[in-house]
Amino acid sequence: MDKSLDGIRVVFLDLDGTIYLGDNLIDGSLEFLNRCEKKGIQRFFLSNNSSKSVAEYLAKLHGLGIPAEANDVLLSTHDLLSWLGNEEVTETFLVGTGGMRSMLEAVGISTRSNEPQYVVLGYDTQIDYEKLATASIHLHNKVPLVASHPDMVCPSPDGELPDVGAYLALFKATTGVEPTHICGKPNAGMILHKIEELDLQPSQCAMVGDRLYTDMEMAERAGAVGVLVLSGEATLDDLETALQTPAVVVNSVAELL
Repeated sequence: MDKSLDGIRVVFLDLDGTIYLGDNLIDGSLEFLNRCEKKGIQRFFLSNNSSKSVAEYLAKLHGLGIPAEANDVLLSTHDLLSWLGNEEVTETFLVGTGGMRSMLEAVGISTRSNEPQYVVLGYDTQIDYEKLATASIHLHNKVPLVASHPDMVCPSPDGELPDVGAYLALFKATTGVEPTHICGKPNAGMILHKIEELDLQPSQCAMVGDRLYTDMEMAERAGAVGVLVLSGEATLDDLETALQTPAVVVNSVAELL
């Protein structure tokens, strides 16, 4: 496989560091998406960033000139909701944003319970000490922890910012608690359910992203083609010691198709 992606019928696209950085499109992103449309390649937008709801992601994509519908957006929060549903969890204490809170509460999950079944940790860009303290008290009281995704940092135009993985390290240092489960990429289910719905083989699909330990790891687990872009977190130096082996490595999506 090379950067022409011949034979690929669906691309799953990471957002932060792949399509945009912060509020700025990565050069060539719109042209790449136009090439997808012209070639009849379906595209879905994936993000481990659980700080925004689907509606907020759509507003951002539309504001950047990217046409998208709700079904085009797959978030780690969706994977989390599926996991919570399977575990029959309805009472939680959420360390997360208002957007994430709205997605949990929309399906009947309490996010401010005094007797939570789980502490739920998302990428909280509205975090404060009260949330950290309350969550820590619950963890000390043997309430288990589940996280929306494992990313250590969130890329930005000004440098890497603390993400869920960094918050997990804080809770481990404070309480000694490890998460019972971590949702989102690199769990293969993030894309396999969509691949099955489309009646395709994983080898007909590409996962395009900027992280080795989430995007490329998920591609390997799912059997999809891994396409690493160097426009976000990963660097060429990282590839020398990485456990993952992307099928294609490019500077950005501008080089694809």
